[in-house]
Amino acid sequence: MSAPSPWSTPVAEKQPPRIPVGLSSSSVYPMGVAETFSIAEDLGYDGVEVMVTHRAETQQASVLNEHTWRFGMPVLAIHAPTLLLTQQVWGSAWEKLERSAALAQEVGCDVVVAHPPFRWQGTYASQFAEGIAAIEERTGVTIAVENMYPWRAGGREAQMYLPHWNPVDLPYPHVTWDFSHAATAEDDSYEAVRKLGSRLRHVHLTDGWSNGFKDDHLVPGHGNQRVSEALDLLGAPDFGGTGFQGAVAVEVATRGARKVGERERMLAESLEFARNHLGQH
Repeated sequence: MSAPSPWSTPVAEKQPPRIPVGLSSSSVYPMGVAETFSIAEDLGYDGVEVMVTHRAETQQASVLNEHTWRFGMPVLAIHAPTLLLTQQVWGSAWEKLERSAALAQEVGCDVVVAHPPFRWQGTYASQFAEGIAAIEERTGVTIAVENMYPWRAGGREAQMYLPHWNPVDLPYPHVTWDFSHAATAEDDSYEAVRKLGSRLRHVHLTDGWSNGFKDDHLVPGHGNQRVSEALDLLGAPDFGGTGFQGAVAVEVATRGARKVGERERMLAESLEFARNHLGQH
């Protein structure tokens, strides 16, 4: 067998696609969507996640598409208004998901983040898995169910979600993992991410303390979740067999920022954390 020519060009190893890191609009609250896009562009994010709220700007594809064009920032995910505080947005529970999927189509993204149903939501709760599968098949938009946490008061735990707050062992083909929610639930994010594998479709990058009751949404690395290990795992080219196929969205609480530039510093630090542990430097 002849030796390779010294002038031959070595074949480059195939690199996994870069995992996009986006900025959630909830991270700039109480500021709005325009500020989300602007900060994301300034700090070097890859896109944004838009949480649908009572504000009209979060519900209108024309507004979001204008911002995408103006700032060069794509919408990576739509967060459906399934929070307790947004129960009055977009009508019934099913309508919230239908309209969120339609909005995602109009802005050119393929992921909708949804919280699991509350126990009192009747057939929406009992038929949730089948219903989101039907929406996915009809629209081509992925509904990624987010992990939540038990509600605790007076030393007692209330089961608010049906069938459970943790989607890992439930029959959802697509899941969103939130590190702060995991901390509140006193769960192990690394083990959850490992177990989810290819079912993990979206990530809310944040952190928290395992205190059992407070949802901190800290800058990653400022709590006690195994965030760095989980992102190291996520960034591996063989994660889930084919590499991670979704996006990471920074979702940290900055409304307590008081000093000039403090919010931007927190969001820049979160982005740097993501880049480092996803192997993007």
